[in-house]
Amino acid sequence: MTTVFSFLFGYLLGSIPFGVLLTRIAGGPDLRSIGSGNIGATNVLRTGRKGLAAATLLCDMLKGTAAVLLTARFAGHDAALAAGLGAFLGHLFPVWLKFKGGKGVATYIGLLVGLAWPSALIFCAIWLVVAAVTRYSSLSGLIASALTPPVLWYLGHSDTALLILLLTVLLWVMHRANIQRLLGGTEGKIGATTRA
Repeated sequence: MTTVFSFLFGYLLGSIPFGVLLTRIAGGPDLRSIGSGNIGATNVLRTGRKGLAAATLLCDMLKGTAAVLLTARFAGHDAALAAGLGAFLGHLFPVWLKFKGGKGVATYIGLLVGLAWPSALIFCAIWLVVAAVTRYSSLSGLIASALTPPVLWYLGHSDTALLILLLTVLLWVMHRANIQRLLGGTEGKIGATTRA
């Protein structure tokens, strides 16, 4: 039962749509009606409010971090893994938005911070290098996520690596449209006004 409650706690925390809430509080449009319709920081940036986008990114990260750290504190590491899975799924499929959520990169990073913070730094370093070379945000996230499970194995976090491998698969599935555009040469680059 502890695992089930931990998963549900993580799901409810992860399903908080900070992008939608913060944009609405700031008097902006419904985030789901602009750009890609996504609820994450990249789409918030399309409103022209960089501070709001940064706040969304931070909140989406922290809900993952909080889910695993709080659960680990009171129920242990295994329960924290269940909460992490719940938080990620909550972000992707929030019950409050008819199960149409974000793509998960920020929450993914937040989970890494809470479960094995050195891997989060490595993820971000890989993301920055790929982004600097290609200027594709989606490609940067995809490559960084693909390399994260082996990094966790190398660091000795085998159980966490298994969870993150599953989340990486889900993250790639959520980015399938981006992958198609990357293959077709039509994916928008960082700083461009096209969708991502």
